[in-house]
Amino acid sequence: MAVEFKKVLKPGCKLRKLLKRMGARPTPEQVHDFRTNSRKLEANLEAFGIDGSRVGKRILKPLSRFRKRAGKIRDMDVLTSYAATIQPQDGEKDCAVQLLEHLGAKRRQHARKFYRVSRQDGPVLIKRLKKLERKLAKSEARTEKDGRPDSMACSVALQLGSRLASGARLNHSMLHPFRLKVKELRNVLRLAGDPDQNLVDALGSVKDVIGEWHDWEELVGIAEKTLDHGTQCKLMQTLTATTQKKFEKALSEAEELRKRYLGLSGRKRSTRSQAAGPPEPLLRAAMKLAA
Repeated sequence: MAVEFKKVLKPGCKLRKLLKRMGARPTPEQVHDFRTNSRKLEANLEAFGIDGSRVGKRILKPLSRFRKRAGKIRDMDVLTSYAATIQPQDGEKDCAVQLLEHLGAKRRQHARKFYRVSRQDGPVLIKRLKKLERKLAKSEARTEKDGRPDSMACSVALQLGSRLASGARLNHSMLHPFRLKVKELRNVLRLAGDPDQNLVDALGSVKDVIGEWHDWEELVGIAEKTLDHGTQCKLMQTLTATTQKKFEKALSEAEELRKRYLGLSGRKRSTRSQAAGPPEPLLRAAMKLAA
């Protein structure tokens, strides 16, 4: 069978364990694992057409709330690591310390909120995740009995690829939403027993570089609200210049991904090219989900 069901079941299993073990002071690794597996589970439910079902909705709604709260903790972890790499010039050390202290305080605040919600609503979500595993197991059994591949995941992958390739050249406001679709496509393609590693790796690289730019931009926004030196602050100037470089790199790599793997971007496709169907790299990778 093309789709490896161990990969389909794994995110839900990991989420149950994390919800049970997550303490009042979760580690960066725990927070990262929770968010990553939440995204994977969401992609899996869409790939199997379960996201719109009663079971799917009863999981996705609370899971989205959990993921967003975990995301706030994760943001503080990442932004703290970035802020710590900056070497402040003379007279700017106080600004750097002020920024780091602010990020640390915010991290503790978000962690307390996540812990409170996880103790209150976590047990119900754990039960629903178990129910989902039973539903997915039945889906696997039906597929094996019928001897037919499930083409839903393949169709979802092609649709996601088409969305990523369509439209004009990416800009500042489009880059982060583009990253979310890149993550979703990557998670779906990875469900294959033998995924197309070249495309999966390319999607992962673009995901990371856009994410890094977005994090630096978030750091600039927080620094602007936290520090009181205004535009003359050397630390702010360093943060802004670094963010611009990250943006230019992210934009370039995203456009290269569209051209190399997803079809030409920034141009209107002719009727003939549209009739030709998906580009070969994407089609090859998607077919591994249904072959």
